[in-house]
Amino acid sequence: MALDPDALVDFLSAMDPYAALTPEARRALAHRFRQQDVAAGHPVYTFGDRLDGLYIVVTGEIEVRDEHGAQISLLGPRNSFGERGLGRDGLAATTATARSDATLLVLPAAEYHDLVAAHDHVRRFFDRRRQARPEGNDLATSRVETLMARSPLTCPPDATAQDAARRMRAAGVSSICVTEGDRLAGIVTLRDVSGKIVAEGRSLDTPLSDIMTRDPVTLEPSALGSDVLHAMMEHGIGHLPICVAGRLVGIVTQTDLTRYQAVTSADLVGEVATADTAEEMARVTARIPQLLSQLVAAGNRHEVTTRLVTDIADAATRRLLALAEAEFGPPPVPYLWLACGSQGRQEQTGVSDQDNCLILDDAATETDFGYFDRLARFVSDGLHTCGYVYCPGDMMATNPRWRQPLRVWRDYFRTWISRPDPEAQMLASVMFDLRAIGGTRSLFDDLREETLAKAQKNSIFVSHMIANSLKHTPPLGLIRGFALIRSGEHKNTLDLKHSGVVPVTDLGRVYALQGRLLPVNTRARLAAARSAGVISERGGQDLLDAYDHIAETRLNHQARQVRRGEAPDNFLAPAELSDFDRAHLRDAFVVVKGMQSSVGHGRGMLS
Repeated sequence: MALDPDALVDFLSAMDPYAALTPEARRALAHRFRQQDVAAGHPVYTFGDRLDGLYIVVTGEIEVRDEHGAQISLLGPRNSFGERGLGRDGLAATTATARSDATLLVLPAAEYHDLVAAHDHVRRFFDRRRQARPEGNDLATSRVETLMARSPLTCPPDATAQDAARRMRAAGVSSICVTEGDRLAGIVTLRDVSGKIVAEGRSLDTPLSDIMTRDPVTLEPSALGSDVLHAMMEHGIGHLPICVAGRLVGIVTQTDLTRYQAVTSADLVGEVATADTAEEMARVTARIPQLLSQLVAAGNRHEVTTRLVTDIADAATRRLLALAEAEFGPPPVPYLWLACGSQGRQEQTGVSDQDNCLILDDAATETDFGYFDRLARFVSDGLHTCGYVYCPGDMMATNPRWRQPLRVWRDYFRTWISRPDPEAQMLASVMFDLRAIGGTRSLFDDLREETLAKAQKNSIFVSHMIANSLKHTPPLGLIRGFALIRSGEHKNTLDLKHSGVVPVTDLGRVYALQGRLLPVNTRARLAAARSAGVISERGGQDLLDAYDHIAETRLNHQARQVRRGEAPDNFLAPAELSDFDRAHLRDAFVVVKGMQSSVGHGRGMLS
C-alpha cells in the first residue's frame, strides 16, 4: 500500500515523536522517507547487518528476534524498529522478518541522525541511555505534592468555633479547612479562634463562616516548594491549602516544611543509632517512605536512593546487636552478622523483608549456641518491629541452619558447588549476596574469596547457576506490549520486582561468579563485569541503561504511592505510564531478555 505525500504526513501526525513536530517540519520529514514492500517470510535485515535506517510498519506484521533466534516482538502498524542499532554502531541488534506481506517506511540512517540532532524531544524518545539527573534534596525545587499533608482536617461552614478548636486539639494541628462538599470555602487557624473569638468576647457557638478567611491563598500539587515559601512570606501566612480546580487535596504548613528539611538519611541513621528500644527505632523507620519519596522527587539516582535507604537498615541492625549484647552480656566467641537479599545488595526500597545469617567463630561450643540463639531472636524481632518483616522462607539467623560456625559455612558452600541440585542453586543464589553488617568481619573475608574461586572453576555449577538465573523473565508480550499478571489481587499489573529488577539481579550474580568479582550490589556488578570483559562494552552499557530505567520506574511508582498516602509496593499498572515511558520500559525489558538469551547460549554478548 503506497502512501501519497498528504497521506504520509497524516500518518506521521498520529505518531510519537513526529506528532510534536511543527507541520512544516513534519511535511519536510515526510519527503525523506522511502517506502519498501517486504513479502511474507523475507527478512528486513538480519543480526549484524548495516542498517539502512529507521523502519516504521505501515501495514502487515514484522517479527523481531534476538541474535539467538528468540522472538521478542511482533510489530504491527505504527510501530518503529531499528533505532537501537542506529543509536549505537549502525549495526542491527536483532533480526527482523515479515510475518505477512508488509509495507514499511524507511528513514535513511543519515536523515535519522539529523532528525535526532535537530529535535530534543525526538532524541529523548529514541535515546535509551540514562539521562543525567540533578542531585540533592532541595526544598525550594521539590514539588508541593511531596511536601503536603493529605486528608487535611475539615469542617462545614456552620460548624462552631468551639467544635473546630476541639477538633484541632484532638488532631494536634493548628488549622482546619472549611469545606462545602470537597470544595474549599475558607480556612480557620487557632490564631483566628484566639483573636476573633476569645479576644473579642464572641460566643463559642459562632459559626466558622463568620471568622474564616474566605478564598484563601492556594497552590496546586504541581507547584514548587519555592512557591510555598514565597506565598507564605508575601501574605504572612503559615498554612497553605492545596487544591485542584477548587477541590481540596492537601495542605502545607510551616511545620511540614521544617519536617521535610529534617528528613534526611543521615538524620534517620543518627536517631536509630541512639535509640534504646526497637519501638523507638520503629518510629524512625516509619519515616522511610517519606524519605524515599523525597529522594526520588529530588532526582537522585536509583542506586543512591536505595543505598541511603539500606544504610538505615544497617544502622538499625548494628544498634540491635549492641542492645542485645548489653542485655545478654558480651559474646562468648567472635561472630559476624550478615545480610543477604536486597539489604545485602544495598538495594532496599520502600518494601523490604529481612534476610540474614550468623557466622560464628569455630571455637563456638554447644553451650555458646544458646547465647547466639537469644541474640538472633532479639535482633530479628527488633527488625520486624521496625518494619523489616520476617522472611517468608525463614532465611534468618533465628533458623539454626543459618547460625553456624565458620567450618559449617565452608561445608555448606562446598556442598552447594559440588552437588548443585535445585535447592543448592536457590541457596547459593541467596548466599552469594551476603554482606557483613556487624561483628568480626574477618570471619567472612577468606570464605568469600575461597567460594568464588571454587565456584568459578566448576563449570557444572556455573551452568546450573545460569539456568537458575533464567527462571525470572521480563514481562514481554509479543504484540508490542507487556505480559501482565492475569489474576488475583494484582491482576493487570507488572511485577517490577520479580519480573523487572530480579532478572537483572540474577544476571549480575552470574557475571560476578564468572569473573570472580567481589561487588555485591547489582549495578556495581554490571559495571565490574563490563570492565573485566565478562560482558562486552556494548552489551554491558545496554544492560546498565536497561536496569537503570527499570529500577527508576519501580522507585517512581513507589514514590507516587507514598504521595497518594498508600503503602508502596512493586505492582505497576502500565496505564499509569505515558506512551513514551511504556515504550522505554518495554525496550529495557527487551535488552534484559536479549542478555538472558546470550548468557543461556554461553556467549555473554562478547561478539
